[in-house]
Order: sequence, then C-alpha cells, then structure tokens
Amino acid sequence: MIEKKDILIFCENNQLEKRYPFGTTLYDIYEDMQIYIGEEVLGAIVNNTLKELDYMIYKPKTINFIGYSHPAGRRMYERSLSMVLFKAVYDLFPEYKLKIEHSVSGGLYCELEGLTDHRHLPQIINKLTVAMKDIIASDFPFEREELRTHKALEIFEAFGLEDKCTLIKTRNQFYSSVYKLDNVVNYFYGFLIPSTGLLKRFDLVKYYKGMLLVLPSKTNPEVFKKVIARNKLFDIFQEFKNWVEIVGVPNVGRLNELILQNKQGNIIKVSEALQEKKIACIAEKIDEKKSVKVIFISGPSSSGKTTFAKRLGIQLAVIGVKPEVISMDNYFVNREDTPKDENGEYDFENPKALDIALFNQNLLDLIDGKEIDLPKFSFSEGKRFYDNSKLKLSQNGVIIIEGIHALNPDISKLIPDNRKFKVYVSALTPISFDSNNRVPTTDNRLIRRMVRDNRYRKYSALETLQRWSSVRKGEEKHIFPYQEEADVMFNTALPYELSVLKHYAEPLLRDVPPNEPEYAEARRLLKFLAYFKRMGTREIPPTSILREFLVGSSFRY
Repeated sequence: MIEKKDILIFCENNQLEKRYPFGTTLYDIYEDMQIYIGEEVLGAIVNNTLKELDYMIYKPKTINFIGYSHPAGRRMYERSLSMVLFKAVYDLFPEYKLKIEHSVSGGLYCELEGLTDHRHLPQIINKLTVAMKDIIASDFPFEREELRTHKALEIFEAFGLEDKCTLIKTRNQFYSSVYKLDNVVNYFYGFLIPSTGLLKRFDLVKYYKGMLLVLPSKTNPEVFKKVIARNKLFDIFQEFKNWVEIVGVPNVGRLNELILQNKQGNIIKVSEALQEKKIACIAEKIDEKKSVKVIFISGPSSSGKTTFAKRLGIQLAVIGVKPEVISMDNYFVNREDTPKDENGEYDFENPKALDIALFNQNLLDLIDGKEIDLPKFSFSEGKRFYDNSKLKLSQNGVIIIEGIHALNPDISKLIPDNRKFKVYVSALTPISFDSNNRVPTTDNRLIRRMVRDNRYRKYSALETLQRWSSVRKGEEKHIFPYQEEADVMFNTALPYELSVLKHYAEPLLRDVPPNEPEYAEARRLLKFLAYFKRMGTREIPPTSILREFLVGSSFRY
C-alpha cells in the first residue's frame, strides 16, 4: 500500500516518474535524479509555473528544470546579478545609490546617484567588479522571506529604498517578500537563483556617465555580446528620463499614488503634449531638409508605427508639406517566389519577400515627378494585382513608408541619401518599478500586442504568447541591427499606459489554460501588472498612440 505522503513526480528533463516524501524540495529531486541539462540549473517550471529550487512539493507535479538558456532562467540570473551589484555598491560606496535604468547593448545600464565627478568612475567600476567576484566566490545564498508588509517596509526604509516602499504601500498586501544576501536586503519582483556561486559570467564596463552590467549571450552563455555604443537609442532613454520627471511619475509607486489621488488627468495631458511636441519637432526637421522626398519609419512589433506615421503626416500638413503613404506590404513578391525559412515555411519577414527592384523604381519615379501605378497585394491569393490606383507627388509632397524593413539600407539602396529621412519608433518604457528594477520594454510591447490582437483580430492571449518568440526572433534579425541608421528616434511609450492596458490584459491572461507551456509566462505577466493601479480611458485623446491598441481612435487603420 502506498502511503499518502508519497507524491508522484514526473520530470520532463529525463522523462522519469518517481515518488517522493511530502515536503521534498526541488533541489532534493534535482540531486536524487542527477539531472543534467548541459548547463547550471537555476530554477524549475513546476506545472507550468516558475519556482525556486527550495520549493517543497505537496501534490503530484510535472517538473522541468531550467538554466540560463530558458527565458525565465535568464530573468532569474539578471535579477540575482543585480542584487550582487547592489550589495557591492552598498558595501564599498554607501554614499551612492545604485540606479538600474534600462536594457541596452546586451546589458543593464546603471548609474550611481550622488556621483558628481565621473573621472573616478573607471576606478569605482574596477573596485565593484572585484567585490562582485568576491561575493560570487563566497557562494552566499539568496534567502527569501515572506513578512508582514509593515515589517518589510521597515527593513526597506532602513536600506534607503524609499521608492520601493512607495510601491509596496500602494499594493495593500498583507505580506511582502524580502530577499537577503549576506548583509543586505532588497526585492526584485521575481524569483532569484539559489546562490551567488552560480553567477559565474558577467562583466561591468564604463558606459556613458554610468556603467553597463553585461550579461552572457542568450545563444551561448559562455560568451558576451560585443558592447556597441547605441548613441541614438541611449539619447532617447535619457530624454525620456527627463520627461517622466516633467510628468511627475519617475516610478510605478508614484504613478499609483497619483491615480489613487484621482490626478491621472494631468499625467495623460502632459504625457500626450510632450509626444505631440516631439512629433512636431521631427516634422520641422524633415521640412528643413528641403531635398527629402521619402520618409522611412521602422520599429518592432506593437511600437505604434502606424499611429506615429499618421500623426507625423498631420504635423507635416500643418507646415505645408503634403504626405502620401505607401504600404510596403503591397510590394510582396508572389507566393511562389517567397523565400522559406529553415523549417520550410514561408518567411514573410525576410527582406527578399519584397520586390525591392520595383519598390525602388516606383520611388525614383515619384521623386522625378512621374505618375506610377500603385501595386496592391492579395494576401488571400498570394499575388500582386493592380486596380488602376495612380500616384503622383505634388511639388511639396513627400512619401511616408512604414514597415519592419524600412531602415534596412538594402531596401532603399537606389534612393539617394539626401532624398531619405529615417525614423526609428519603439516603446521604450520610461518609468521603472523603483531604483533597482526597470520595467522591461519588451513586456510593454507584448501587453500592447496582446490587447490589440484580441480586440481587432480575436486572438486569445495564448495565441499571442505562442507567436511572440517568433516575433522577437524576427526583430532581432531584421529590425534592431538597423536602428542606429535612423536620423531620429521616437519613443511611443507613455508613462501611464500599463495602468490602462492592465484592465484589458488581465482577463485575457487569466484565460490561459494551466496545462499550456505559456501558462508560466501568463502568470509572470499577471504578477507584473498587479503592481499597477488601474486607470480609465476617458481622458485619453482619440489621436493617442495608445488608442491604436484599444478602441476610440479617430484614425482609420
């Protein structure tokens, strides 16, 4: 007879089933089964939910041990490494406050608040690197404890984590998590790895007025991506750091406070006004270059390219420039000529899926004042056709081209540079959770896409999550390498938007079935959104970029 305390465990890594006593930890199972996954085990997916290795089992479970190659494992690694840096700064330079601001160039950009003489930064970074290596060599455990929230607040306040306290207060939870690492405490809004000894690969290098905490490559954890200065992208991040100060919401806690005080109207008005002013400035830059005839707009999925293009067109019209929009989708080659990927599937994101020669010839003809027959493309039939649509530019006209390949030099190789103006658009989330915890821009875009997919295409959150890795792969290959080709960059993210999207995204995420692999990601995003107070849509203007993902836009898409 099997005792009730014996629990059946199925391990996906080795396809084995085995019974364990009630309360056995994942780490005990990992050791007993001698799990080997080709890399260090950092955590586990248990019944499609992420858990730390000290998690104890009480019911039958399906377990998949993960390492750095898994997206959840990379997030655990990044959070844990951030806490090691936090400890190093706290131990060596208590007069400074660590600020982890955003992801760029394969790492996390950090600054030391209070440091005014940046000539000392190289020496400071060297000392911090040595200290981090010592902490890692000591193999300190990351210890998590659930405390009554008022106790957790007292601990965080003692460490000067005021913005974290503001956020926790607005959540109104009985209990809050506190992570301890030797002599310091913090919390990183997600699970950490078991101990510092697993953080063998990192680098810390000088980057602008701060430092870059460099993470291993996603594809090969043994190597690092080459750190390349992204001057234009970095400038946009810095610009929006100033913008959130103007709006008055540098972090989620402060945003929540203002929502609770019913002051969201001013946040919306100032945020939208700042964006409109920036779009008007871009229009003026284009007008100053009298030779420009083609405006290329590119950006990743759910970056708001379409609404930006329409708003830019309005600002151009205000100053006497007449925009004409051409869709790159109409230049797809016929289906039988479409390239295929490594799996034999049609690769519509490959630049060779477009008739580049015809595209360039049409643009050259328009620039020369000639009239063209505009091609159209039938996605249902997979063929190009013409419906007698004509286009000819007026003397003060410009062409607006929007698409994922718009900044790829090969796409417009026949168009003289002085005739082109290139814009890179993305949603670079301007606010953070607190000083040590950024809001990932990728999560912002994913939630935008999820809401739009459901409202306009009737996709479920599960379907959006299933497609997302492929979308991200395409972005890495076809969009991000060319972002610095842009003449200007525009950030479409709004400081308040996740508080609005929360209302629409949460029900969709709750519908993701627990037996689907994407359930773990749905749970993570639900926890992510739980930190935001809900905001209504009444005061969002009909021309807002956010309306592209909701309803109520005055633009036609």
